[in-house]
Amino acid sequence: MKKDNLIQPDNSETIEIVTEQNFNQIIWEPTVGNEFLDLLKFKDIPEESKASLTEETRRILGKCVSPALDSGAGTGLVIGYVQSGKTLSFTGVSAMARDNGYPILIVISGTSVPLSGQSKTRLQEDLRFNERSDRAWISFNNPKGWSDEDAIRRVIEDWRDPLVANKNCQTILITVMKNHTHLNNLAKVLGDLDISELPVLVIDDEADQASMNTQVKKGKTSTTYGCILGIRKQLPNHTFLQYTATPQAPLLISIIDILSPDFAEILTPGPDYVGGKQFFRDHNDLVHTIPDSEKPDLNNLIPPETLVSSLRVFFLGVATAIVLGQDRKGNRSMLIHPSQATIGHRQFIQWVYEIQKRFQNELSLADNEPDKQALIGEFKESYKDLSKTVDGLPPFENLLEYLPLAIRRTRVQEVNASRGQTPLIDWKGSYSYILVGGQAMDRGFTVEGLTVTYMPRSTGIGNADTLQQRARFFGYKKSYLGYCRVYLEHKMRQALESYIDHEEDIQNQLREYRDTGKPLSEWKRVFQIPDQLHPTRGSVLKDGYTRGNFSDEWFAPYIIPGADEMENNNRTLTDSFITGINLASDKGHIKRTSTQKHLVNENISLKNVYENLLRSFAVKDRNSQERYEGLLLQLRKHLEKNPEETCSIYVMSRESTENEWLIRERSIGGQLFQGANPDKSGEFYPGDRNIGDQSKVVVQLHKLKILGPDNSELGNDIRFIAIRIPEKMSVSWLAQVQEGESHVKSN
Repeated sequence: MKKDNLIQPDNSETIEIVTEQNFNQIIWEPTVGNEFLDLLKFKDIPEESKASLTEETRRILGKCVSPALDSGAGTGLVIGYVQSGKTLSFTGVSAMARDNGYPILIVISGTSVPLSGQSKTRLQEDLRFNERSDRAWISFNNPKGWSDEDAIRRVIEDWRDPLVANKNCQTILITVMKNHTHLNNLAKVLGDLDISELPVLVIDDEADQASMNTQVKKGKTSTTYGCILGIRKQLPNHTFLQYTATPQAPLLISIIDILSPDFAEILTPGPDYVGGKQFFRDHNDLVHTIPDSEKPDLNNLIPPETLVSSLRVFFLGVATAIVLGQDRKGNRSMLIHPSQATIGHRQFIQWVYEIQKRFQNELSLADNEPDKQALIGEFKESYKDLSKTVDGLPPFENLLEYLPLAIRRTRVQEVNASRGQTPLIDWKGSYSYILVGGQAMDRGFTVEGLTVTYMPRSTGIGNADTLQQRARFFGYKKSYLGYCRVYLEHKMRQALESYIDHEEDIQNQLREYRDTGKPLSEWKRVFQIPDQLHPTRGSVLKDGYTRGNFSDEWFAPYIIPGADEMENNNRTLTDSFITGINLASDKGHIKRTSTQKHLVNENISLKNVYENLLRSFAVKDRNSQERYEGLLLQLRKHLEKNPEETCSIYVMSRESTENEWLIRERSIGGQLFQGANPDKSGEFYPGDRNIGDQSKVVVQLHKLKILGPDNSELGNDIRFIAIRIPEKMSVSWLAQVQEGESHVKSN
């Protein structure tokens, strides 16, 4: 690779770049060149978004292999919200990659022809392939055979030729469908080329979908995963960038898997983006629940009332666009997403046609006809609902005049593969569409101008990433949000609403961890997740995880000794902490033994205990580690809203600060807590579990001698911690501690 790897920008083109202070994960500093600047102009990016998009693109590319180096390999994860502009991000990364001398870019996208074609077309349009004359790019779609191989080889020779300046070399853009045939063809083409020393950027769109190894638990390799490994083996100097809105699978697969990310970046959506927080919290009047009585029943020939209502709202919106002259550009669409079963799609298609026909027939009746008046009354009710969220809605009488036209011009289309290949939507052919489909519209499918969504399908097995990908109604629609309506089965509504905190927790944690500069493999995989949801399909996870929620419940680890370094750290930590706080003898029955008398601070800052003791205390076995990490998450979540919370902390079996901290004896794997000790008049020691104010957090520090089955000493002065969490701090969580974290990734 030549040393003059940068394609320098024209000095007349400048942009203000906001640089973060902490760049300790950045490998190199990418230049912002003309290719990227021209993309910003072409996309007409708002000023308030330019700086963040530029900085995020620089940060992503700066963590990829440097074009100045001859070898290296890495995996990155880029996370955005559903329908938030991930395609623009990887287009920006592609443009900046050209500015910085990357000869080859590979984009893997779409598990179907429509989705793959959608991504390829958008990428080429945004890079202005058909509008420019500089031949800066040369594209290959699903390359195979000698012809493509020879054409790519000739371009590579230009990059290696010292007589050809980098700015006069073409950047090779390879788009390939996520299908084993096309991926294997690409691997063969790459294998026949000399790509040594050349930096290559591979972008995997919707990376969590088909790329993961679904056979990992069987010790085998699934087809698409194997194909991706085959491509990566042909690239001695590359970065594999995973783009997704649902990162659960990439984050939870084994950290020694080649697709486990080395770093993660979070994309900032533009100011016009509308997602879960806006729909389910800020404007929950836009979301309606489909009653259980209206769940699809193929034996019921009567369409659900909520479906009829949703169509009325949609047609009023289309009529509004006609009245305001907005129907000459853009689109307005409705999505009906009943189930994966195509027979269900046909039932809804039939219902929509019947409702359209009825609306048209009854609106064409004489004004004094009862059926017409009844229908007008129903549309008036829908108009009232719409007027609550739309400012400046034209008078109902004006919309009524154009309703027949709005209904007649709306095209209804089934979007599935029931007739072979999933059809493409001709968005330029009509202004308004009603699309009926299932899985084909789950992930990556863009519905132009989507305003009304009708989704009577259930949550199924409840995989969080799958459910979130069905939220096609998210997107850049702030300007017409008032026209939007979402109709959901109640469990689906609850699941999507509860997903918000889960999503925010993951993204916030990754942002904070990014700034530590530590490898992502060391990130503690523990996050908030609703009880009714699984993070992802279990088939892609080699390592299990623990789920829990401490609520009026104690955490107590298993009694086993740890490594000497761990135990020494725990001793130093606990001794230092209790020396620095006020402690007094606890009150109790006079007949208590010495081991039943403790030191206590009943009103100490929980934040102090969390930050200076609990967060650094080490527990031994994997199961206890996972439960402990979940407990820490619960405390952290509570402290975010209640920083002044107090707790009680007990130093068990220590009568006063002058007395020795007594050592209790416990058998390995035995019970940590001492039980109640009654006498004839009642209990004079209630037991370890029952001491302290049960309405707040109680922390106990124990000092143990651990005995083996033969009473041999396995450890002395071993520190243990027990914590009780009150109900008010209830949070459902998932935690995963992986085995072999020191291992190196392998292919």
